[in-house]
Amino acid sequence: MTPPTLVEHFFRHEYGRLVAMLSRRVGVQNIEAVEDAVQSALMTALESWTIAGLPDNPSAWLFRVAHNELLGELRQQTNHRRIAEQNAKEDIATPENGPEVFLAGEVQDDLLRMLFVCCDESLPVESQLVLALKTLCGFDVREIALRLFTSEANVYKRLGRARSRLRKLPLRTGELDGEQYCSRLAAVSKILYLLFTEGYLSSHTKVAIRRELCDEAIRLATLLAEHPAGQVPDTFALLALMHLHAARMTARQDGSRGLLLLEEQDRELWDQERIEVGLKWLAKSAQGNGFSRYHAEAGIAAEHCLAPSFQDTRWDKVVACYELLERVAPSAIHKLNRSVAVAEWQGPLAGLSVLEGFEPPTWLAGSCLWAAVLADLHRRCGNAQKAKRYRDVAYELAPTPAVRQLLQRRLRNGRVTGV
Repeated sequence: MTPPTLVEHFFRHEYGRLVAMLSRRVGVQNIEAVEDAVQSALMTALESWTIAGLPDNPSAWLFRVAHNELLGELRQQTNHRRIAEQNAKEDIATPENGPEVFLAGEVQDDLLRMLFVCCDESLPVESQLVLALKTLCGFDVREIALRLFTSEANVYKRLGRARSRLRKLPLRTGELDGEQYCSRLAAVSKILYLLFTEGYLSSHTKVAIRRELCDEAIRLATLLAEHPAGQVPDTFALLALMHLHAARMTARQDGSRGLLLLEEQDRELWDQERIEVGLKWLAKSAQGNGFSRYHAEAGIAAEHCLAPSFQDTRWDKVVACYELLERVAPSAIHKLNRSVAVAEWQGPLAGLSVLEGFEPPTWLAGSCLWAAVLADLHRRCGNAQKAKRYRDVAYELAPTPAVRQLLQRRLRNGRVTGV
């Protein structure tokens, strides 16, 4: 692995962990300085490793450079002098002198804890999501805007408000108590859901699937399920959903890394062991009276994983799950997805009838997904002119080249279903 590639690898894998660890040491109100230090360390690594080669312990190297950069910045700020003095004795002259396992142990706890810190109840939920996705998950502003169906300008505003709030927190915040963990659990679960979703179908212009994000989301969700506050049916259902989707990961791309739709996938490539893990989590999630969107979505994923073929999928059960999903988490996009499932079950005309008289919100009406579904349903109903109009819009609004290529192939010849 070349140094530039490795730097990108560490940006994706270590960025949030480094931010979490350093924020805990100097206080979350300094999170902007922490982010600057981590980014500076990555740039330093790119320059140094290209010339001198990789150090024996790249993780420790990155941590120490970011740590020293941060302390240097804090020393220049008189109101943070006490923090710098408190941490100065931890300073080490050369990054390579760090422990062999510098990021083991406390990293997982710190990162999970920082997710809860970002979900401070004094922040609007939207700002909590933006802060966590940007600071801990490494999303850029464009990716966040696409995932939250908002504008980049709104993302910047929410991020600014969240950081302003963090600056007002006590200098050395202690551990969150049990009540805070419980009250913030739903927001943390949503962040992990969005992290997995971005990995499963990425908004990145060059990468259709970001497996490392899915792996990280599963790792954190597993930690959450082991935490006393996270041992609830919703968390178990979220893990079931992740594992059931991840089981199909290898089959979702062709040899040229292009995306494949559900009916095109080779089911022999699906990971049966992971499907079993997902089903076990789903069974565990049923132990209780709670029912969340994660239960409904995991139920849909389970139907797909258990179907012997696309044609033999129990579409009536899938539709029933979408109906439940609309009840527990009303959203126009769930209605749109239900119309696709109804079309597979009862035909395209029935699918269109689900959307009859429905006025989609602006964020959905201006999306590729809305246009693509309508293009497909109208094409299958023989409405050629409407199909062409929606198809052209879908091509234009496709968020990535991979999605555009998939639409260009499928809207001419086949149906639009899950990927």
